[in-house]
Amino acid sequence: MSRILLFNKPYGVICQFSRDGMHPTLADYIAVPDVYPAGRLDTDSEGLLLLTDDGKLQHRITDPKHKQPKTYWVQVEGIPDATALEQLRRGIQLKDGMTLPAEANLMAEPQGLWLRDPPVRFRKDIPTCWLWLTIHEGKNRQVRRMTAAVGFPTLRLIRYSIGKWTIDGLAPGKWLSMHA
Repeated sequence: MSRILLFNKPYGVICQFSRDGMHPTLADYIAVPDVYPAGRLDTDSEGLLLLTDDGKLQHRITDPKHKQPKTYWVQVEGIPDATALEQLRRGIQLKDGMTLPAEANLMAEPQGLWLRDPPVRFRKDIPTCWLWLTIHEGKNRQVRRMTAAVGFPTLRLIRYSIGKWTIDGLAPGKWLSMHA
């Protein structure tokens, strides 16, 4: 039976077990042998990271042809209007190609949201808001590049879910083991 770990990756943690001497790693949080990340999150992103001991499952989770939806809570600088949201929904032309259409909606700040260390920069004259953004691919830094392309830079990025798995009830730095 395949094993899968759901890990709520804190800000600043790199998605590998080997140490780089500068950042905390998965080894600082997870002492489980023979599990490997199924995908990555940038060091400055937070939220759900899946790890598994099953190479075939790892491939199914990460392979774009399986199109696992990934939902993010995205705090952006400014308040996107209907035009910006529609651009995200249609797809955005990035330097490495067109993104697939995304689901994009304004949302309230997530309930029970933990503080980030270091905190997000705030400017008193520029409001921020939260987006619920679901994508079906995983280009490098895609969500950040998409929001910037429509004029609303990402300040904080939290992956809420991958497919059926979520961070519900999982504090930052904590993980949950289950059978896939």
